[in-house]
Amino acid sequence: MKKILPILAVLALAGCARSGREPAAQPVPLDPAAAQSVIGEIERERAETLEWLRASPRSYLAAVDRVDFGGKGSLTVGSDPAADLTLKDAAIRPRHLRITVEGDLFRVEALDDGARFRLGDREMREGVTGPAYIQAGRFHLRLSHQRFPALIVFDPESPRFAAYKGLRWFPVDLAWRYELPLERDPAAEKTVILSTRGHRRTAERAGWFRFSAGGEECRLEATRLLEPGSGGEILGIYFRDATSGRETYSLGRYVDAVPLENGNYLLDFNQAYNPACAVSEFYNCPVPPKANTLTVPVRAGEMDAHYH
Repeated sequence: MKKILPILAVLALAGCARSGREPAAQPVPLDPAAAQSVIGEIERERAETLEWLRASPRSYLAAVDRVDFGGKGSLTVGSDPAADLTLKDAAIRPRHLRITVEGDLFRVEALDDGARFRLGDREMREGVTGPAYIQAGRFHLRLSHQRFPALIVFDPESPRFAAYKGLRWFPVDLAWRYELPLERDPAAEKTVILSTRGHRRTAERAGWFRFSAGGEECRLEATRLLEPGSGGEILGIYFRDATSGRETYSLGRYVDAVPLENGNYLLDFNQAYNPACAVSEFYNCPVPPKANTLTVPVRAGEMDAHYH
C-alpha cells in the first residue's frame, strides 16, 4: 500500500477522528421546498421497497434455494431428482435446462421437448446472457456470476412470504445528506472484498469520501466491484458504524455514491440499505472492510428488521 498522509492513515483505521485539517464536507443545505421534495421521494421509495418485499416473485422472501457451480462448467435444471437443481412444477420437464458458464456469460439451453424458458419478454429454447433472471415454469432463476457463479431460485409460492414483517428505517434526516468530491486513489488499486460465503471478490478502490459527522471527520473507502454485471459510475460503500449490531444489521450496511453533473457525488445515508443477507441466506454479500468502520452512530437509512 502506498504511503499516505498520517491523518488519513489514522482515519483509514478508525473511520472517524478529530482533525485540524480543512473542514470536511458538511450536509447539503436545502430550502424547505427542496427538502420536502427529497423527503417525499425517499418515503415513496421506501413504500415501494416494502411492497416489493411483500409480494414480488423476486423478493428476498421468494428465494428458496441456491446451487453453486463450484468446479462444474454446467448445471442441469429439471424435475428429475438427478438434476443439479430439481424444481417441482407441472411445467418443468425432467431435463428442462442446461446452464453453462462461458466466461462472463451464461448459455441457457432447453433439453427436453416442450421445455422453454423466458428471458425478459421472450420465450426461448436457447440463448446467451450476462447475469440476469430467467423464468422456467413458475420459478425465477437468478444467474448470478460474481466470479463465483451460482443459480438462485425464487418461488412466488415461497413459504417465507408468511414471515413478512416489513422493514424498518430511521426517520429521514437531511443532516446525513452530502454532496462531496471523491479523493481519488491515483493508482486505482485492486483490492479484495470478502463475502458472506467466504469468497474473495475483486474490486477497484476508486478513492475516499471525507465528511463531517457528529463533530468528527469521517472517511469511507469507495469501491467498484470488478465482476460481470457490475460497473457503471455509481460507487459502492460498505460500512459499519456505532449502531451496527444494535439498531442496525450486525454485518453492516451499504450506501451508493451517485455521480453529479458538477463532478461531485451525492452521498445520502438516508438511502443506506441492508445487504440481501439480512433477509435471506441464499445470497453472497460483500462484508464491509475494517477501514470502513465509523465510530459515530449513523442513525439514518435502514435499521435491522431481524429476519434472522
